[in-house]
Amino acid sequence: MKKAAWLLVLLLLLTGCAAQQEIPESVEGSPEEEEWEAHPRDPFENWNRRVFAFNETLDAWIIKPTAKGYKAVTPQFARTGVRNFFNNLREISQFTNNLLQVKPAAASKDAVRFALNTTLGLAGFLDVATPLGLPRSQEDFGQTLSVWGVPEGPYVVLPVFGGQTLTHAVSLPIDYRLNPMAYIDHPYIEYSLWGVYGIQVRSDLLEAEQLIMGDRYSFIRDAYLQRRTFLINDGKMGADPFLDDDFDDFDFDDAFSD
Repeated sequence: MKKAAWLLVLLLLLTGCAAQQEIPESVEGSPEEEEWEAHPRDPFENWNRRVFAFNETLDAWIIKPTAKGYKAVTPQFARTGVRNFFNNLREISQFTNNLLQVKPAAASKDAVRFALNTTLGLAGFLDVATPLGLPRSQEDFGQTLSVWGVPEGPYVVLPVFGGQTLTHAVSLPIDYRLNPMAYIDHPYIEYSLWGVYGIQVRSDLLEAEQLIMGDRYSFIRDAYLQRRTFLINDGKMGADPFLDDDFDDFDFDDAFSD
């Protein structure tokens, strides 16, 4: 993560790998071919599906079984504490991006949340701020770029990181540097923490993925894009269908990037 050059190279390759959208190989010749329509925000769908297939294989063989094991042996209260701990570390990124988006009230709320949860919440393992009327923000540098007028760009699927808009993808190194885990001197500790974070996020999605219907790739892409638009507009589109009571325990920013 400390060296994001590979990400930029990959994005350049994605940008140049297709001039027009073709019927994906996984759809061509199947019963879904007649119903398939090119998605205006997914011009590299054929390539994206190949990367998606790689991610799915990696998930099926390694990530998902590990997440299932983690959920099986870790009590609910412990998983909630781990989730709260990592969410608390992200408050710094939320705070910074709210400032960059000229939203001082939201930034102040993030600062208060971080102070309360870090102290009274025992380093963030307890979320004492939300019950006090200070809900967690959902901000990242990709949203900040969109607020500044940078186009979101096409939908791209990255190895491991999953599907994201181009603006969201190029913002990953910035958000990484805004996380305190990026400044841990010991690589083993840092990578271990990122590994636990990834497993925790994946374990939260085990039940949610049962909602996926039809073509898995299209469902995840469309859900991600809808959620992304909702976040960029600060919820001004109306009620977010992905934030009802059944899904309050996990972060949908990560749900559709796998």
